[in-house]
Amino acid sequence: MEIPVVDIGSDDAPAAIDRACRTTGFFALTGHGIPTAMRTDLLAAAREFFALPTERKQLVGLARGGTAWRGWFPLGDELTSGVPDLKEGYYVGRDLPPDPLPLHGPNVWPHDVPALRTAVDAWMVAMEELGQRALAAMAVGLGLDVDWFRAGITADPTVLFRIFRYPPHPAGAADRWGVGEHTDYGLLTLLAHDGTPGLEVNVRGTWVSVEPDPELIICNLGDMLDRLTLGRYRSTAHRVRNVAGHDRISLPFFLDPGWHAHVEPLPLDDGWTAPLERSQRWDRADLTSIEGAYGDWLTAKVRKVFPQLADAVLD
Repeated sequence: MEIPVVDIGSDDAPAAIDRACRTTGFFALTGHGIPTAMRTDLLAAAREFFALPTERKQLVGLARGGTAWRGWFPLGDELTSGVPDLKEGYYVGRDLPPDPLPLHGPNVWPHDVPALRTAVDAWMVAMEELGQRALAAMAVGLGLDVDWFRAGITADPTVLFRIFRYPPHPAGAADRWGVGEHTDYGLLTLLAHDGTPGLEVNVRGTWVSVEPDPELIICNLGDMLDRLTLGRYRSTAHRVRNVAGHDRISLPFFLDPGWHAHVEPLPLDDGWTAPLERSQRWDRADLTSIEGAYGDWLTAKVRKVFPQLADAVLD
């Protein structure tokens, strides 16, 4: 089994993306038009930042970002299903004025690596537009207007970006992961990386390694697309373990519903029967039971990822 590769610039992209969403929930994009230099500049700035002494990185730690939830966290601080991940990272979002809403506000940037802000800003603009192109193709596949997402639940999207460093996996830690099995919370994730393997996807019960071609941008679906489509488009569990012997840098970008958007299942009539069976999900979650705005769902998830920080800055 392999993850489908789709040329997003081709005429049959909507049909190809629709097939991928209904089968693997993961696909790789070519024809995306993102310059190689944009990615390599960002990766270079990320490596420079992660190489800083801990005390310099602590100057832009997540705690300093407050409720905006922006900045650096050290190896082992982030949890997946209650287990510390073997990665360190840097959290970024839309650069906004101070705001009492969780995950809203200004980014924090390291003075030691000024190139990081420039590279991240350019990358986020490019990824948001690419994500909207992918959502437009999905809308066509679902029989909706091409602008259904852009004019609706992503008219003012929740936009988040992460930079992760996965060090070489330690010997004797077969029960640990760079990031453990999980699905993403929102609509759509666009993932670029440095070409180091390690990403695995659970396709119909089989773990499949994703082709580590750095020119491809990997797209995967989040729980809100699963809920929205009543399981037609599945959020697929995935995990990471870096056994390459050197660092793996990944660049996941999340294009999610607006903070106040209510994501309700679509009244689709295409003959597809796909109930959201809890037994088929990695976490046995019932996505039909979600209530309230997307921001409430996301905040509840974030609290579990950094529980101590959430208690300190979100209450």
